[in-house]
Amino acid sequence: MANSKFEYVRNFEQPDNLLPNTWIVVRIDGRGFTKFANKYAFEKPNDRRALDLMNAAARQVVTELPDITIAYGVSDEYSFVFHKSCSLFERRASKLVSTIVSTFTAYYIHYWSTYFTETPLSPPLPSFDGRAVCYPSVQNLRDYMSWRQVDCHINNLYNTTFWALIQQGGMDALEAEKMLKGTYAADKNEILFSKFGINYNNEPEMNKKGSVIFRDYELVEPGTHNAAAEAENQAEPVQPSKSQADNERKRRAKARIVVEHFDIIKDEFWDRRPWLLSNKPGKIPKET
Repeated sequence: MANSKFEYVRNFEQPDNLLPNTWIVVRIDGRGFTKFANKYAFEKPNDRRALDLMNAAARQVVTELPDITIAYGVSDEYSFVFHKSCSLFERRASKLVSTIVSTFTAYYIHYWSTYFTETPLSPPLPSFDGRAVCYPSVQNLRDYMSWRQVDCHINNLYNTTFWALIQQGGMDALEAEKMLKGTYAADKNEILFSKFGINYNNEPEMNKKGSVIFRDYELVEPGTHNAAAEAENQAEPVQPSKSQADNERKRRAKARIVVEHFDIIKDEFWDRRPWLLSNKPGKIPKET
C-alpha cells in the first residue's frame, strides 16, 4: 500500500472488537416506524402484510449469512444470533451491525411491492438501526430470547385490547388508555371476551409469539444430548478441519430455512433442536 502524508488519519480508527467466545446478538429496529406505519396505513393492531414483509427480509439475511444460528422478530424489530464460536468479520461490531442492517433494509425495500401491491414506496424510505450485544452464557442468551417473546405477548395483548376499545368500542385513544391503566393480563382478557367476544387464545400465533427463523433439521428426542452444557463447557472456539468445515457448509446450504411461531421460552424448543446451541448441523429431514 502506498504511503502518503494523509495516511495518519487511519490512527483515528479505533478497534470495536466484540468479546471472544460469547454469543452475539444483533438487534435491528425500524427508525421512526410509528410515523412510517401511519403513512402507509398499517392495519391496527397488527398488519399481516407488514409482519410477513419483516419475516421475508429476515429470512434472506439468515440465508445469506450462514453463521446466524437463529433469528427472532416481532413488530418492527429483529434479533439475529451468532454462535459463540463464530469468528465472522473478526467479531467487529461495526462491520457486523452494518452488514445486518444494510442487508435487511435492502431486502425490506426489495420485497415491499410483493406485500404492499397497491402502495408504492416514496421518500423518506424505510430504514433501520442496529446494535450488537455479547452474552457470555447459554442461559443469558435464552433469557434474552425469552425477554423478547414475553415483551411480544405483553405488547400484543395490550394493543389488541386498546384497538378493540377504539375500533369496536367507539372510544378515543385517551379513553382507551385510561380504561387500561393499571390492568393486568386477566383484566384485558376479560375486556376482550366480555365486551367484544374475542378469545385472545384464538388470535394468530404470529401476533402472540412473534416469529422465529432457523435452519430446519430432523428433530431429536429430549434427553439424548446436552447441547447447552457442551456449549458452556467450551473454553474456546473449536476450529473444525477443512473437510469438516466444508461438510458443515454443505449441510447448512441444504437445510430448509423456516419461519415459525413457536414458544421459545420452554425447554422443549431448544432440547429438540440441539444444533441451535451446538452450531453443528443436524440431519437433513427426508422428503415426504
